[in-house]
Amino acid sequence: MLKQRTLTALVLAPLAIAMILLLPTAGFALVIAAISLQALWEWTRLAGVTSIAVRAAVIAANTALLGLLWLLRATPFAWYAIGAGVAWWLLSLLWLRHFSYAAAPTRENALLKLLAAELAVLPAWLGFVQLHGSADHGRYWALLVIILVWSADTGAYFAGKRWGTTKLAPRISPNKTRAGAYGALVLAGLVALAGGWMLGERDAMLLALLALALLTVLASILGDLIESLLKRQANVKDSGTLFPGHGGLLDRVDSVFSAVPVFVAGKAVLDLLLAP
Repeated sequence: MLKQRTLTALVLAPLAIAMILLLPTAGFALVIAAISLQALWEWTRLAGVTSIAVRAAVIAANTALLGLLWLLRATPFAWYAIGAGVAWWLLSLLWLRHFSYAAAPTRENALLKLLAAELAVLPAWLGFVQLHGSADHGRYWALLVIILVWSADTGAYFAGKRWGTTKLAPRISPNKTRAGAYGALVLAGLVALAGGWMLGERDAMLLALLALALLTVLASILGDLIESLLKRQANVKDSGTLFPGHGGLLDRVDSVFSAVPVFVAGKAVLDLLLAP
């Protein structure tokens, strides 16, 4: 499994880096939109929607919503939408605490999970587009978010493999450990310091960026746990089979969806408070 994951990552990582650094923001938005829609398609399956027609209607509606958000990206509404994404991930802590909530395969629970998908995916897409299109090294900040999530995943895997004995959330995701969470925070923190330094941040701003990176990693872990909860309730191992050793696309981007709104909103606050 590790060999499969490594080979897949070696193929996908250069493509992702090239996409972020080379595409104009409009092109980047289109690619991220396609990824978001595929993730939403997989989410509808986890939500218990079995009708292909209904799932296609959900994707069509979200395609229109993404177009609307693109038109509104330069308005104050965009920040309300990103804030709603942050608020959703805070609220999802209650779902993890009461993990059997919405587990029954009812129409009402399916609708609730579809609403959760909207709050998870759309603000993340908008935040990513906002960050990429910002004037001050936007593409590099967008890349830094992705690298933070990648480094958190890597730190969690190896720390959990070496020292993981105490489970983080055994009834939701038995493979995740507290040692893995610590490893994620440590490695991502080092990456944040290095990345922030390379992007010209110093002194208080660099330390604030470190704190924001740690919050972002905690959010990424939360996103991973929520998807694990959805899979457990749907009684499936992966959201799909798109990537060998990695599962579906949602399995790869769940932590990104939760990390991006937190990072984008936090960076906007830091820029207001600490930027010269």
